[in-house]
Amino acid sequence: MFRAVVLIAAVVLAADQATKYWAESALSDGQTITVLGELLQLHLVYNPGAAFSIGTAYTWIFAVFAAAAVVAVTVVARRVTSRAWAVALGLVLGGAATHLLDRLFREPGFARGHVVDFIDYAGFFVGNVADIALVVGVGIVMLLNVRGVPLRDTASETREQASSSGS
Repeated sequence: MFRAVVLIAAVVLAADQATKYWAESALSDGQTITVLGELLQLHLVYNPGAAFSIGTAYTWIFAVFAAAAVVAVTVVARRVTSRAWAVALGLVLGGAATHLLDRLFREPGFARGHVVDFIDYAGFFVGNVADIALVVGVGIVMLLNVRGVPLRDTASETREQASSSGS
């Protein structure tokens, strides 16, 4: 299942970075694209802070937190045999990894980079594809925890052990 986690994370990372590239090229002149009236618009924002632009003076701390999240999720993901957990952790890993890349390599400099946001949700906040992946991934993690779904799917482990001992 670790491969599935990494594959999902890679898809999230690629989609997020590709859409940010598009947003920077299509929206850099201050243009706003209306998608659903006032409810959903696209416009480019560079966010030095966390959600809702909180903590803009502490960008480097968000880089550290993102790095810690990438490491922690990767360690946990190595033990996962549950498909549902693999999907959840892949979404979280992809979102955290792409935010880490923004913090490390975007302007104004290493570990101080601003995250590219462009999806405006009714003026409430502006986000990106990584934010969507993180929210969905964390939502799935919460649901799996509430339902008591273990990280390790004992049925799939039993099948894997039976197939490897029979070879």
